[in-house]
Amino acid sequence: MDDRRVTIDDVAKAAGVAASTVSRAFSRPGRVSFETGERIRRVAAELGYRAGSLARALPSGATSMIALAVSDITNPFYAELIKGAQAAATAAGYTILLADTQESSVYERQALDRAAPTVDGFVLTTTRMSDSAIRMLAKQRPVIVLNRIVSDVPSVITDNPRGMRRAMEHLAELGHRRVTYLSGPEASWADGMRWRSLREAALELELTVRRTGHAPPTVGGGVSGVAEFAAHPTSAVIAYNDRVAIGAIRALTARGVRVPEDVSVIGIDNIYPADLVTPALTTVAAPLAAMGRTAVGNLLAIVRGARPREHEPVVLPCRLVVRDSTGPA
Repeated sequence: MDDRRVTIDDVAKAAGVAASTVSRAFSRPGRVSFETGERIRRVAAELGYRAGSLARALPSGATSMIALAVSDITNPFYAELIKGAQAAATAAGYTILLADTQESSVYERQALDRAAPTVDGFVLTTTRMSDSAIRMLAKQRPVIVLNRIVSDVPSVITDNPRGMRRAMEHLAELGHRRVTYLSGPEASWADGMRWRSLREAALELELTVRRTGHAPPTVGGGVSGVAEFAAHPTSAVIAYNDRVAIGAIRALTARGVRVPEDVSVIGIDNIYPADLVTPALTTVAAPLAAMGRTAVGNLLAIVRGARPREHEPVVLPCRLVVRDSTGPA
C-alpha cells in the first residue's frame, strides 16, 4: 500500500480497533494496554503508516533516542548526572531527550507519555511516580530508575546506609550525641531510606536522632526546617541534600547561630556549590556522573537485548567529604 495514502482508519481497521485507539497508541501510549499498543504499532509498520515524529522510528523499531526525566532542572544535583548520562549516550550513538518534571508525578507522567513513541527507553531520576505507574511504563519501554528501588524494574542507587553511617560516625567522633535530620519531600524514596539508615546508625552508635517535617529539597526547605529545628535544637544537623543544608546554614546564621561552633551541618550529594558556601559544606558525596553513565549504559544494554537485573539494584559507593561546616560539639 502507498504510504502516502495510508490513514489512521486503515490502521484501525487492520488492527481491529477504533481510530481513536490508534491515535492514543501514538500520542498517549499510557492510555492503551501494552498488548493493544504493540499490535497497533506492528500493523502500522506493516502498512507503512507514519504518525508525525514516528516516521523514522516505526520501520526499524528504534529511534536512537532515550528520555531522561529529572525532577528539578535547577537543582545542581543533576548537572554532573546529566553530563555522565550524555557522555554514555553520545558514545553509543544515542541522543537524550531531557524532561523537567517540576517535582510533580502528574507532569512527569504526562511528559513520559508524550515521549514514549519517540524513544527507545527511559531513565527516571528521583521519580515521584507511584511504583505501579513506573511498572506500567516499563511494560512499554525499557526503564532504569535512579535513587529508588521498584520491584521488577532495574535500578541504580547509592549506598545510603553506608553514607548515613559514615556521617553519624563523623559526628560521634566530634562528640555530638544528639542529631536532627532535616527531611526532604514526603514522596522521596531516598528520604525514607536515609531516615531509616540514620536511625539504625544512631542505635548502633548510641546517639539520639530526630527529624523535622517534610519539606521541599531546596534552600527554602532548609530555611523552613530550621524554623522547626529551633524549637528543639541539637548540636548537629544532617540535611536531606546539600541545598537543604545550605538553606539551613543561611537560616542559622540569620538567627545568630554559628556554624560549626554552635551547630554542625552535613549535607548529601556534594553538588558543586557545596565547596563555595561559607563555611564550606561537609557532605556525603554521591558519584553523580557515574550514576548517569551507569544508568544509560545499563538501559542501552537492555534495549539491545540484555536481560535486566530486576531484583538486584546496582549499588554505587559514596564517601564523606569533610569540610568546614562540622566541628567539635
